[in-house]
Amino acid sequence: MSTSLDQVSRLLALVPYLQAHPDADLAATAQAFGVTPRRLLADLEVLWFVGLPGGMPGDLIDIDMDAVQEQGRISLSNADYLSRPMRFTIEEVTSLIVALRAVREVTGGAAGEAVDSALAKLSKVAGAQESKRVGFAVATSESAVRERLAAAIAARRAVRLSYDGFTRAETTTPVVEPHRLSVRDGYVYLEGWSRDRDAWRTFRLDRIASVDPAEGGVADRGEPPPFDGGWLEVRPEAALVTLTVTDRAHWISEYYPVRSVERFRRGWRVQLLVADPAWLRSLLLRLGPEVRAVDPPEAAESARAAASEALELYAELLGSGSVSLAP
Repeated sequence: MSTSLDQVSRLLALVPYLQAHPDADLAATAQAFGVTPRRLLADLEVLWFVGLPGGMPGDLIDIDMDAVQEQGRISLSNADYLSRPMRFTIEEVTSLIVALRAVREVTGGAAGEAVDSALAKLSKVAGAQESKRVGFAVATSESAVRERLAAAIAARRAVRLSYDGFTRAETTTPVVEPHRLSVRDGYVYLEGWSRDRDAWRTFRLDRIASVDPAEGGVADRGEPPPFDGGWLEVRPEAALVTLTVTDRAHWISEYYPVRSVERFRRGWRVQLLVADPAWLRSLLLRLGPEVRAVDPPEAAESARAAASEALELYAELLGSGSVSLAP
């Protein structure tokens, strides 16, 4: 079944095609676009109402629908303005440069070369001074890592990553079926199916040290969960945790996505979703005495155990004389 996106793509290509082929045959045109004559007729009925702002008859593309339906011939007119070169304002050029720089972070190969070419042309149009005013920065990986991932996605091949995980403070080597690269909150991410976890996972590119081929291709696993403002909420393992913290730890409500922030007399209550207990343990150890309470209490057990273990080890080192306290 043809989707709306398919139809929009067809309509964008249909106008220049019909301009280059006056009095086109309906059946031949449908064959050229890989659709049925009935589907193409529906496209033409939509195109009939497309044109310049205003919507008056002189503003719209004109198609002789009687000739289409009775003779199978397509005659299109009043669309000459589409063949005129577009003139961008400096604001539009600037917006395109920023958007293309974002796209460049998640593309490689021929697509990346096309983006570089477009950027060079737009930068020339904008001028040296205006181009310098355009800033775009994301945390990403070396270009070789990005190129290999883009190639694997295009070839639908699995890869083995060397991944420096932040929450567990260790390097892992997961086998991943890569799906796509995306940019969110200033970071480039790989979205893919982790064979080790048997689930969808996201990997920050600035933490991927290397990419190597793995056995097998990419299976049809549907679409990954939405990776947008509420992407954490759709993860089934995410649990709601409430931290009561002092004023000095209020920064976490601005640095991490939270569900709610409540001010009270001695500090703040911050609700956030936690999908990885190791991440929460790391956060609690980092905040230390600035955390007054954790709800549910069992969510803090791992951090308590890690802190107790560290204190015991420190006491043993003091007892053995391996560590001395400087005045």
